[in-house]
Amino acid sequence: MSAADIASKACQGLGCEKPAQLQCPTCLKLKIDGSYFCSQSCFKRNWAVHKGLHQTTQLSDRGTYNPFPQYHFTGSIRPEYPLGPRRPVPAHIPRPDYAETGIPASEHAVRSSTKIECLGPEDIVKIRHVAKMAREVLDAGARAIRVGITTDEIDAVIHQACIERNAYPSPLNYYEFPKSMCASVNEVICHGIPDKRPLEDGDILNLDVTIYLDGFHADMNKTYFVGNVDKRGQELVKTTRECLDKAIAMVKPGALYRDLGHVIEKHARSKGFSVVRTYCGHGIHRLFHCTPNVPHYAKNKAIGVMKPGHVFTIEPMINEGSHYDETWPDNWTSATRDGKRSAQFEHMLLVTETGCEVLSRRLETSP
Repeated sequence: MSAADIASKACQGLGCEKPAQLQCPTCLKLKIDGSYFCSQSCFKRNWAVHKGLHQTTQLSDRGTYNPFPQYHFTGSIRPEYPLGPRRPVPAHIPRPDYAETGIPASEHAVRSSTKIECLGPEDIVKIRHVAKMAREVLDAGARAIRVGITTDEIDAVIHQACIERNAYPSPLNYYEFPKSMCASVNEVICHGIPDKRPLEDGDILNLDVTIYLDGFHADMNKTYFVGNVDKRGQELVKTTRECLDKAIAMVKPGALYRDLGHVIEKHARSKGFSVVRTYCGHGIHRLFHCTPNVPHYAKNKAIGVMKPGHVFTIEPMINEGSHYDETWPDNWTSATRDGKRSAQFEHMLLVTETGCEVLSRRLETSP
């Protein structure tokens, strides 16, 4: 292929959208098409993922491949690549500081702080609006769910819904995350990268959406049934939602953040399920993630007392088996260590003078 032909292709590096300048020489020898990169440095950064393609020279009947053929997956879900280039965001849409660099410098600047910001009346008006827009985006993705659709196709729907609202999809290029939302299927706990695997009858699917608009982030997720889900899967999802509801009922001025985990774990255990310990809820407003940390398990040591004006998420991840998790070689996808299913629900909350307001609540138009 000529240099001009290569330059007409897009780089396949994660989070990269530059024109290609070179092809992988090993792929050329193996007659694997489509291995284009913008530079030697980009090629080296993506080598850990890309080299798996050399061991799977035959594509599936869908034209996809598993980029980690030597990895021992804990369950039945397999990633289906190629992911495709990063979806563009129009230049007129304001974006967070990591949109180009992949590094949220503003979060790093306050990483050691334990201060929890109280939003004032004007900021609360803004963040209410952003949360409502994020709910509309999540609902747009939910309406697209069906047997046979890929999570990459749902990602396209959610990306477009963000653009239509002049919002930036917050996950896009956050620490180089390559897509506009997280899609986690069955044993995937969280941070699943949307790909070309078609959803199957009986799957459970979590869509996690965050948008950035008018200087604020809004974050929420929900687990959905795909087709006909078995009774235990239904119980898992129902219990997870109940865990969230019980925690929300505790939110009011003077409550301790560390106490939320006790009620969540107590209910999950009563139904025979476990609570993931690796990930937690978090503060959110001008920053995607900030204080407070909100663990979902009992006997945690979270710092902080709730005050009016605090905005944060509660997002319990409840497992069918043990609470242990491990991360795929893509450095994002977290799956249960025993391969059993996991479900999650997330709401974004504002502490009020008398209790709390669920900023991410369902709309009249929600499916």
